[in-house]
Amino acid sequence: MTITRDVALALDEDDVLAPCRQLFDLPAGMIYLDGNSLGVLPRTTAARLEQVVREEWGRGLISSWNTAGWADQPARIGDKIARLVGAAPGELVVADSTSVNVFKALSAALDLSFAGASGARGILSERHNFPTDLYIAESLAHMHGCTLILADDPEQLERLLDAGGIAVLMLTHINYRNGRMHDMAAISARARTVGTLTLWDLAHSAGAVPVDLNAAGADFAVGCGYKYLNGGPGAPAFVWVHARHVQHCRQPLSGWFGHRLPFEFSSSYTAATGSRRFLCGTPPVLAMAALECGVDTLLAAGGMHKLRRKSLALTRLFIELAERRCAGMGLTLLTPREDALRGSQVAFTHPEGAYAIAQALIAHGVVGDFRAPDILRFGFTPLYTRFVDVWDAVQKLAMVLESGQWRQPCYAKRGAVT
Repeated sequence: MTITRDVALALDEDDVLAPCRQLFDLPAGMIYLDGNSLGVLPRTTAARLEQVVREEWGRGLISSWNTAGWADQPARIGDKIARLVGAAPGELVVADSTSVNVFKALSAALDLSFAGASGARGILSERHNFPTDLYIAESLAHMHGCTLILADDPEQLERLLDAGGIAVLMLTHINYRNGRMHDMAAISARARTVGTLTLWDLAHSAGAVPVDLNAAGADFAVGCGYKYLNGGPGAPAFVWVHARHVQHCRQPLSGWFGHRLPFEFSSSYTAATGSRRFLCGTPPVLAMAALECGVDTLLAAGGMHKLRRKSLALTRLFIELAERRCAGMGLTLLTPREDALRGSQVAFTHPEGAYAIAQALIAHGVVGDFRAPDILRFGFTPLYTRFVDVWDAVQKLAMVLESGQWRQPCYAKRGAVT
């Protein structure tokens, strides 16, 4: 079937998730395809933050730690996120940033592995994993006297894992550059056969694709709150540890909120039971409140499998239209075509001007982003992205490429954040 704009509009008419778009405060005239970097503002967030500021903080003051449930935020919001990623109640907590949680989880996993009988000393990851994960791994490899080993492709990753000697395999479930998704269950099972623990970064998975940490047999996981969870810029992240490990591992940042009895004010540390031991400092109440509003938008959709079906349809349509409409204009698809291997984003490379093309698109109301050295990324958030947005975005992409507008000097000027 030839896809026209009218066909795209008809698809939107039949979309069961279409009402969810009203949950967000979307800027007029903008096609936002960057939810894989920062989610859109939920309509409930501003009012909720005003309530926290004016009532809970302004009037309740210190009593709100109890009366408004501030102290319970890490676990309460964690239980909500758990429903999106296949964790049980009480297994997942919200805390800190993704980078800090990678440090805590990877350190705990290394200590647990080194204490075992395998004698494995390596950390294995992908060379094109998100840089913060690799930087944290470099630091911990130095601190623990072990080696960070980087694979260049999935086949090499499997060979290195099968060769043994790997204490922890640390992977981002969906690669931030190309949108390729790993088979979490198969890789976790493969790792177990050689005595390797797994740490999964769900930054581009939580709220985007179905995840079942317990069913997949994962060991540790962390994730981001400001992408598909719509928690706002710099929103708190989360950390999960499988129940078989949580009582046997100790994370390195033993702050007071991870203590068994924080308000006992003991001079020595005793870890809390369960996932609470992965907390550290005082929860950021305002940021937590915003994150909870974002997570509630996902729960309102009625199941991750609905979002996955639409996500695949959106990304499939974008690839089809872009390759047809922009043929011969320098774009090369980087994202896997196979549904089972593709997350909720599409990435193309352009040999000359990926950054400038992204900026020209933004100037024409289509917001994607750029990743060095030559990648154009487009994120598709099924809660608020429409099929007609896909059609219109591709037309504007073709116009920018055909006209050569992206070559104007103004689009080459780089900001601090790309």
